[in-house]
Amino acid sequence: MDKLSPYHTLLFYNIDTDSDGKVSPHDLLTRLPALTGQVLTEAEAASAVAAFDSDGDGLLGMEEFGRLVEGVVVGGDDDDREVREAFQMYEMEGLGVITPVSLRRMLSRLGESRSVGDCKRMIAKFDLDGDGVLCFDEFRGMMLL
Repeated sequence: MDKLSPYHTLLFYNIDTDSDGKVSPHDLLTRLPALTGQVLTEAEAASAVAAFDSDGDGLLGMEEFGRLVEGVVVGGDDDDREVREAFQMYEMEGLGVITPVSLRRMLSRLGESRSVGDCKRMIAKFDLDGDGVLCFDEFRGMMLL
């Protein structure tokens, strides 16, 4: 693995609750739901860490975490293409990001009525950099986690 994407780096630092540079099963268990909506059992969190823990310390360093995320998030070029196409459907304002207004518009087209406030809250769950919009990496994390 070369280097984590900015999204995965932010995700790592947001999950690493004690800032020790390692992600524990407890970190995944307690932080992943708030950041991605993905709820794990204790056994699933322990299994995920064990599967990618290459040095046997029971924790994931940044590189190990990157392999975990890539293993979960990236299923291949076809998956990435499909996610990019979905992103483009939601990104309607030509800004390269999904805004609360563009999310509301797309949900409306899908028959789901939401307020802009609802859409802001939906975006906030996956908006790791706190800019109020979803970039492609944040959207991909939301769709595939």
